[in-house]
Amino acid sequence: MGSIYLFRYYKNANQTKILPLGLCDGDSGMEGKSGHSGLPGAKGDPGVKGEKGELGPPGLLGPTGPKGDTGSKGVRGPIGKKGFRGFKGSKGEVARVPRSAFSAALSKPFPPPNIPIKFEKVLYNDQGNYSPATGKFNCSIPGTYVFSYHVTVRGRPARISLVAQNKKQFKARETLYGHEIDQASLLIILKLSAGDQVWLEVSKDWNGVYVSAEDDSIFTGFLFSSTTQ
Repeated sequence: MGSIYLFRYYKNANQTKILPLGLCDGDSGMEGKSGHSGLPGAKGDPGVKGEKGELGPPGLLGPTGPKGDTGSKGVRGPIGKKGFRGFKGSKGEVARVPRSAFSAALSKPFPPPNIPIKFEKVLYNDQGNYSPATGKFNCSIPGTYVFSYHVTVRGRPARISLVAQNKKQFKARETLYGHEIDQASLLIILKLSAGDQVWLEVSKDWNGVYVSAEDDSIFTGFLFSSTTQ
């Protein structure tokens, strides 16, 4: 059986050619309508892992979280530098110290026995706790007191007692006769309460406590420390 050849005329403005049908290339036709979407293809194989991307911008500030637990105590820090000197403070009130004191001298020799000796010549009695009219010291501030006497004894013996809280706390005597003259003295510390009284007295026939223009006899007392401070 022989071969069959198909030919097609090709004609343009300048010439006409006869070409085999398989070699003919005609003018492009009009674009056809889009076909229907095909069915989804099968799932492809996983792709290769990409490179790490660049750091993105900071995100927005989130809400405040709940308060955390108290942490452990930290290490003590170094001592700071010395600060500037502060301003001078205002003047404070002067503390009031309780005071009580007296000193009195005898004005007449040979005081009567068994009663308080009246030292009527007052040398100091600013607080008024000693009474020259009675010869007694009246305690108004409880505390520790110091009492002393320095007396002249002449012509007769003297038995001198220091009375406090209605009790003879100290007794002493000087034995003199004729024109002999001597001195007797005492210093004693007593604890007193408010209302206690202190005085000196001599015994009967032993009242040789003396005073003159040249000789004195003195009774003194003062508060050493107060228990009300």
